[in-house]
Amino acid sequence: MAHRSTTRSFRETLQYTEQWFNRLILGGYWALGLPQQIRDNMRWYWFDGLFAAASDNVYATYLTVYLVTLGATKVQIGLMSSLQMLAAAAMLIPGALLAERVGGRRKEITALTGGGISRLMFLLLAAAPLIFGPSAVIWACIVMAVTREGFGHLGFPGWVAMTGDIVPPEGRGRYFGSRFFVMGVATMATALIFGALITAAGQPLGYEIAFAAAFLISAVSTYCFIRVHDPAADQPKRTQPPLALRGLWASMRQHPAFVILLITTAIWNFALFTAGPFFTVYLVENLKATAAMVGITSAAQQLTTLLLQRWWGDLTDRWGPRRVQMLSMLTIPIVPLLWTLAGAAWHIIGVNMVAGALWSGYTLASFSFLLHLAPETERARYSALYQLTVTLASAGGAAFGSLLITMVSFKGVFVASAVGRMIAALLFVRLLRDHHIDEREMPAEQVTGG
Repeated sequence: MAHRSTTRSFRETLQYTEQWFNRLILGGYWALGLPQQIRDNMRWYWFDGLFAAASDNVYATYLTVYLVTLGATKVQIGLMSSLQMLAAAAMLIPGALLAERVGGRRKEITALTGGGISRLMFLLLAAAPLIFGPSAVIWACIVMAVTREGFGHLGFPGWVAMTGDIVPPEGRGRYFGSRFFVMGVATMATALIFGALITAAGQPLGYEIAFAAAFLISAVSTYCFIRVHDPAADQPKRTQPPLALRGLWASMRQHPAFVILLITTAIWNFALFTAGPFFTVYLVENLKATAAMVGITSAAQQLTTLLLQRWWGDLTDRWGPRRVQMLSMLTIPIVPLLWTLAGAAWHIIGVNMVAGALWSGYTLASFSFLLHLAPETERARYSALYQLTVTLASAGGAAFGSLLITMVSFKGVFVASAVGRMIAALLFVRLLRDHHIDEREMPAEQVTGG
């Protein structure tokens, strides 16, 4: 009798755990009544984000330190960042054209470019010291990094358009809160694990192992993305007007809030990337952080991100993404100022915890706000234009930062970045305040359109 009771208790626990996990993946009870195919898509898309975050964090956290270990200069680091952004910018409009041309096959194009060619660069980065001599390895790695950004952004417009069709608008905040939550868990775990691995294996072997592992993890992400069913495959192909500058401008004039978003986004990202390429360099060179400490500081940021991500998602659905984006933009400028006060590597743990709390709100809200402002039928081209603005401004900021770093200290660059961020935040608040946008009251066709 006791055996039966134990078995029943185990089954009930297992059933409860399964139900809890399903609610976690979907972002709560709101999605349980959706059609099965939509829920399946959201599940595969959730797992795609999990493995993508794990592999991408290895690249984002350790690429700069890897190149410094191989002998890269600060000027080469800044140049690489600028070239990455320019390559991304060059691919966005072709990516939008390609997404509109292929229609229901945009998933395959995205998987080939962003999920295939782009992620193959992880493996080549791992093998670079074995293939190239000391005089060429830095430039070869820069070419690989630029190639990754270019092909990743070739698939970006189709990915955004597909994302808007996969996740119903009424629950985007909660769903993306859950997706970003698990991405934060993956990011924190990889930062700690690979930081310890690199420190134990030594340099550059530890970095080579890390990038090879990132390639394998990214392959799982690509598999999950391929399992998502693209809703556009079931719909007649839409006839889009040619992506001409005059026609695009005429369309944008009907959406002045989107134009304001582009302007403030340009200033914001210019300011971000004035200092962006140099935080890790400063952490290693000036604060004497080891690879393990770099991983710990990154994990600290992800810890507060994952603790607050679902709260930000719920707040975004209740307040609307614009208000949440305003709040986060007004507070994020404090982060580079905190960097100037750090006197030891361990101080950055606290700084990054603050950064994670603030950036988790911005990342979620800004993406939801973009999906809301971009017209549904032209989402690929509008997202391409948005990302083009981001990348060009970021490239300009990185180039300006590379010049500025030769004239002032790291701390001077950080202060300049903080001032630029605050200017962008104040413009965002002031200019969009006059546009009465209520993101919670969307037309019925948007709410039910998938």
